Amino acid sequence: MEQQEAGAGTEARRQAAFARWVLPETEVLLRVAMTLTAQPADAEDLVQETLLRAYRAVDRFDGRHPRAWLLTIMRRAEINRHRRRRPHLLDDPDRDLERLAAPDPGGSPESLVIGDALDESVDAALAALPDKHQQVVRLVDVNGLSCAEAAEVLGIPQGTVLSRLHRARRKIKARLAAAGLAPRRGDQR
Repeated sequence: MEQQEAGAGTEARRQAAFARWVLPETEVLLRVAMTLTAQPADAEDLVQETLLRAYRAVDRFDGRHPRAWLLTIMRRAEINRHRRRRPHLLDDPDRDLERLAAPDPGGSPESLVIGDALDESVDAALAALPDKHQQVVRLVDVNGLSCAEAAEVLGIPQGTVLSRLHRARRKIKARLAAAGLAPRRGDQR
């Protein structure tokens, strides 16, 4: 009887810790998973695996930096998933990239045309980047992670994230300038 009560107390503490530290980060986990997998079903599977692992380990978590802890779990789960299956060499992850925001239907015709042209140019500039630069841009600029969090997700030093992000932004800006959608070097706009 006493063991059942102790087990129930442990389970209640586990559920409370999970609700406190893990559940608030679920949306971030899904955004990051979409960046890592580029397939909605794979992203959902990765988040589910991450949540399951977090639930099992929440008793050992000290409560500090829950997002970093969860992103580490996610990164390891994704590495394990890649080990279990062959890579899909012919898949194009950019083909499945969805628009981040729909144009405002109440906007002027000019803003709709410029918005579409800008979206297409940004998508093309992002697609032209090497995969390692695309991942960093998606994690930091699209999903809103800090550079430290992106470094944790990717398993690389923060300085590498900063370097890749700088190069990627510079390349995107150059492509947008060439398309007439960003100021060129020396322009005073």
